Amino acid sequence: MTKIQGLLSTICLMAALATGCTKQMILPQASGRPYEVLVVLDTKTWEAPAGRALFDILDTDVPCLPQSERSFRISQAEPKHMDEALRMFRNIIQVNIDKRQYSQTRMRFTRDKYAIGQIVLNINSPSEEDFRRFCIEHKQEVVDFLTRTEMNRLIKELEKKYSKVTYDMAWQIFACKMYAPDELKSYKKGDHFLWTSNNTASGMENICMYSYFYEGPHTFNKQYMMHKRDSVMKANLPGEKPGMYMQTDTLCTLVKPIVVHGNFAMEARGLWYMKDDCMGGPFVSHSRIDTETNRVVVVEGFVYAPEKMKRGLIRRLEGSLYTLQLPQEQYSLIDTGVTEEKPEEEGQEKTTDKQ
Repeated sequence: MTKIQGLLSTICLMAALATGCTKQMILPQASGRPYEVLVVLDTKTWEAPAGRALFDILDTDVPCLPQSERSFRISQAEPKHMDEALRMFRNIIQVNIDKRQYSQTRMRFTRDKYAIGQIVLNINSPSEEDFRRFCIEHKQEVVDFLTRTEMNRLIKELEKKYSKVTYDMAWQIFACKMYAPDELKSYKKGDHFLWTSNNTASGMENICMYSYFYEGPHTFNKQYMMHKRDSVMKANLPGEKPGMYMQTDTLCTLVKPIVVHGNFAMEARGLWYMKDDCMGGPFVSHSRIDTETNRVVVVEGFVYAPEKMKRGLIRRLEGSLYTLQLPQEQYSLIDTGVTEEKPEEEGQEKTTDKQ
């Protein structure tokens, strides 16, 4: 090899290495606590009806908790004050209002814009009034996007560190895969039933799994599901004294269809209490159909933490419910419901909004 050939090879190698540098080698790691959101919007608009409409979205209560707890921790910053520290936020909502650039209000998100592990939700609008109406009409979409984004982060963490006890028991009893928080190591087995828990006196987190035969569409109505839940819990999780057992507060229960791994599921969330005892707290469950065995598989998280706020605890368990994989099921993260904007599309956004 000649000197010129050697020099060219070295240059090519250096270029390849430079091209191969990923964002992980350039950008810092995003910081902040789960469900913490930074809104980038000028203070005048933030305090006007348009900004209050966005604030009202983020300030909503988490449903079906025994006490009022806000969905998100909110911060706001002027665009001109966005320094390196603020760019590290894990969740950023960037609001741009300009009638010269945008003809309609649109919502898109970008990954890792300023930091690794970060999500930036861009909401572009031609006017404050259009933005205000958009917030009112798309309230749940914004809440769901931010919540599912955080749960996807949790799911990725659970894939690396999870309770082997829960995983092994779920496979042994139900032939299903399940990633639960690592500290859930206490367990109890029953007839088509599994309970795992961190079994602590403070902030007790629990996951239950059980199954029963699918009997048709009525299997997924609220009354049927809650009747099954009560009968299973009564048989498997009795209280300290005879006559004490777990029941569902049906007046505070919300049931709705969702999608998990591309398949139908029914979500239920609400409050539970121990009959003739003072225990209680929130729960959330997913009911799934295993078509191969014609059974319904239910996975549920519930919390007992009378001395603590429960938003973080129940959402942590809820995120783990999405990791349940039925036999022959293909794994996927939660669909956030918002279109992702690729980096190469950012420069085209202003023109495409005009179409």
